Amino acid sequence: MARKRCQTAIDNEAMQQEIRSAIAQLGLGQGQTLRQMAQLNGGVSSDIWRIDFEDHSICAKRALAKLKVAADWHAPLSRNAYEYAWYEVISPLFPQAVPRMLGRDEASGMFFMSYLDADTHPVWKAQLLQGHISPGFAKQVGQTLGHMHAATAHNAKLAQRFQSDAEFHALRLDPYLLATAQRHPALAPRLHALYQQTANAHMALVHGDISPKNILMGPQGPVFLDAECAWYGDPAFDVAFCLNHLLLKAVHMPQHQGLLADSFTQLSQAYLNQVNWEPVAVFEQRAAQLLPALLLARVDGKSPVEYLTSTHTQVQVRHIATQGLQHIYTHLQQVLATTLKALAP
Repeated sequence: MARKRCQTAIDNEAMQQEIRSAIAQLGLGQGQTLRQMAQLNGGVSSDIWRIDFEDHSICAKRALAKLKVAADWHAPLSRNAYEYAWYEVISPLFPQAVPRMLGRDEASGMFFMSYLDADTHPVWKAQLLQGHISPGFAKQVGQTLGHMHAATAHNAKLAQRFQSDAEFHALRLDPYLLATAQRHPALAPRLHALYQQTANAHMALVHGDISPKNILMGPQGPVFLDAECAWYGDPAFDVAFCLNHLLLKAVHMPQHQGLLADSFTQLSQAYLNQVNWEPVAVFEQRAAQLLPALLLARVDGKSPVEYLTSTHTQVQVRHIATQGLQHIYTHLQQVLATTLKALAP
């Protein structure tokens, strides 16, 4: 244990030195004293540091080759460049919905962005788990996400810039769909079909990790973080990925299922109102079919949610997801109805 702590201290010192070097290379914080650096907790795929200058703070982020989860999960480091590129595309279009990018140091593989304080930008996930559930904010998330996808749909230049199929496979399709198929042989044909359907769709710029843990509740609306999975692909993945977390929290907190169900409805409807790149019914069917697969993946894939610890809640999720995978849903509300029926006393 002492040796491990010593190695951690050495690694942290080396990282801090790299951060200082990158800051100097990019000309950040000129004329100001760098007061302190602290590693931030919570992420499993990157090292994130807060850097405090005299009158402001910034963040540094660098991707990890091996993710900090129980499963053996590796992903290409090139995702750091794709994440920064996602911000470069989205920031001019939706400046209020992302942190301000300050520069990327290619040699060290890290980039810098503004630091947003938790007092003014609380994390949506933390608010949900504390029972502070705002369907109105969920509506803002759906509306903003829909606008982002509409603004980037059918764009050949973006499709060329974000050829990150290998990264998306390693970060999302394999650990969520294919890993879950290995655990559920009876459902494997359906999960493999959804894998192929998702992998072959290239329609808009996808964030890839639209989770409440990556959304801040800013004064002007949602602020989106952690676009490591950026990919020019199927926007249905983003909306299903986010709605999935509302269903999981309804299982975890059945006393709040009414507000969480309302949040699900508000988010999905606000999003669907923005779909103009294909027929809404076609899009919604893909999202509704993908959602149960993602639900099952969060208990039996490589990245299970940390708060569903009881056998009872895990069995509930498997039951809901299995029903969804055995039926061909056409509407997102059908997935919600299945969930609420399973949670009924």
